[in-house]
Amino acid sequence: MNYDIIVVGGGHAGVEASLSAARMGHKTLLVSMLAENVGATSCNPAVGGLAKGHLVRELDALGGQMGLITDDAGIQFRILNITKGPAVRGTRAQIDMDKYRVLARNLVLNTPNLELIQEVVDSLILEDGAVVGVKTDLLNEYRAKKVILTTGTFLKGVVHIGEVKQKAGRFGEFSAEHLSASLIEAGLQVGRLKTGTCPRIDTSTIDFSVMEEQGGDVVPTPFSFRTNRVEFGKNKPQIPCYITYTNTLTHDIIEQNFYRAPLFTGQIEGVGPRYCPSIEDKINRFRDKDRHHLFIEPQTMDNTECYINGMSTSLPPEVQQEMIHSIKGMENAKIVRYGYAIEYDYVNPTELQHTLETKKVKNLYLAGQINGTTGYEEAAAQGLMAGINASLSLQGKEPFILRRDEAYIGVLIDDLVTKGTKEPYRMFTSRAEYRLLLREESADVRLTSYGHDFGLIDDETLRAMESKKAQIQEGHKRLIETTYTPNKEFIALLATIDEEKISDKVSAEQICARKSFTIEKLLKMMPEFKKYSQYILEEILVEAKYARYIEKQLVDIAKMKSQLHIKIPKDFDFAKVDGLSNEIVEKFQTFNPPTLHAATQIAGVTPAAIDILHIYIKIDKKNKKS
Repeated sequence: MNYDIIVVGGGHAGVEASLSAARMGHKTLLVSMLAENVGATSCNPAVGGLAKGHLVRELDALGGQMGLITDDAGIQFRILNITKGPAVRGTRAQIDMDKYRVLARNLVLNTPNLELIQEVVDSLILEDGAVVGVKTDLLNEYRAKKVILTTGTFLKGVVHIGEVKQKAGRFGEFSAEHLSASLIEAGLQVGRLKTGTCPRIDTSTIDFSVMEEQGGDVVPTPFSFRTNRVEFGKNKPQIPCYITYTNTLTHDIIEQNFYRAPLFTGQIEGVGPRYCPSIEDKINRFRDKDRHHLFIEPQTMDNTECYINGMSTSLPPEVQQEMIHSIKGMENAKIVRYGYAIEYDYVNPTELQHTLETKKVKNLYLAGQINGTTGYEEAAAQGLMAGINASLSLQGKEPFILRRDEAYIGVLIDDLVTKGTKEPYRMFTSRAEYRLLLREESADVRLTSYGHDFGLIDDETLRAMESKKAQIQEGHKRLIETTYTPNKEFIALLATIDEEKISDKVSAEQICARKSFTIEKLLKMMPEFKKYSQYILEEILVEAKYARYIEKQLVDIAKMKSQLHIKIPKDFDFAKVDGLSNEIVEKFQTFNPPTLHAATQIAGVTPAAIDILHIYIKIDKKNKKS
């Protein structure tokens, strides 16, 4: 009954937290309500996407498991935004939901130092302001030096389908009814959020012939840097998705039943995700639209059941049937599972330090939807970071905090703990101010060495990353150092590759930075680059095209790093700083930023306020010395 680390909740955050803790050498217990649902993908049958793909790649580079499981369970792979710049592209995979869950659960069961138990945690055991264990519904007490809560949507979860309400953390499963009280008693600020899911349809009852087919990439790109390739062929083809649309009849059916929608009747109290609204919310907010996209996604390799992405709903069953039957291609569709909304408790993430340890309760860490996020990828990233930091703390080592210029994971956590959230938080590329540096394909170069230091990445993977990094740097340096003059021979070469001539001396990098310049043109201009793989060539060219912009971002990063070094004393009295408004003083007191940079990230804090604060930090430091 005694452990180093206890992880509560077996979703994506719980899987990554428990695996990382165990692999870092700590005796770990994962407590899950239902053992067979460890690693379950309870909503859409996909991993990744815009910005979310970045998180999975970063997770993988640090030694997490989501990318590897996805590569094994994937049934279709696509790179989104392929026609746009590399910084905003995103890898996405449709997955076999059943296989993903089995792979995740079996991994947990076969990992040394990790035990799995099926129980419901009812409360925390607290002593002297620190958590020392948990109590379960079976009256068992489990003790640990660290506890990580990854409770998902299970904290006082309530499912809504029309007028029907059921206590559940996921349809058909128990909710955790008592743990929230333990968090409130500990002084944590608890709120209420809402999310939802869509109807699932019997695939055999859908007419795909009238829909737009959406297949996978001809050459699938794996998620994990540790996966050589994803295998598909005649005997195992990628399973296509399909696109169809709502119509005016669909909208009329939904609008006529607004009075039965829990979202509008006051039945649901929690705030829903702004960027992934239910179909009834979309019809209400976007009345000028006469149709909305629906993506018909297979849930398994056998493709017996489909997920209707874009039709999340909590309308009554008979209304769901009517609106489904109004969709082209689904006139005779049979619903296997109805859509529903679910509301649940969460903890305001401003209660957390950047390590994801709570400020008020020592040794208690939170990860995933309990912190107000939505999505498998956001949850998994937090789980890994909580597992790593809990382990490092046990080892007496410095915490692991990723900066905003190092990773999307750093942006995610910094946003949560410095700004908080009153609605389900979702990652977007637009949230990352240094996104040119945080491209998906560079995640291993940025983060693999960290994972290796923690013992989560092996030597072979580290060597592969170092070789890739060296080749990219070598190639980019060659572009910078190679110069061309506007002589007849070179102008003739440019003409053969359909590039404009030059009038002054330029570097190869400057030519490569042209929007029209491709790998094929590079190889004709510099044949010696044929020694590099296609992958390395792509990276060299991207570095050249982004060089000027990256240089500007590096200047901003240098300024940010200087601010990071300026620490705000823990006992600093913000109220005594002359020149700060009451509103900003209140924000500083609420968030208690550890550094000057953290203070800059708080919404509503002006540059002038930062300058004043900086002066008073210097005065405070000087007074303490004297």
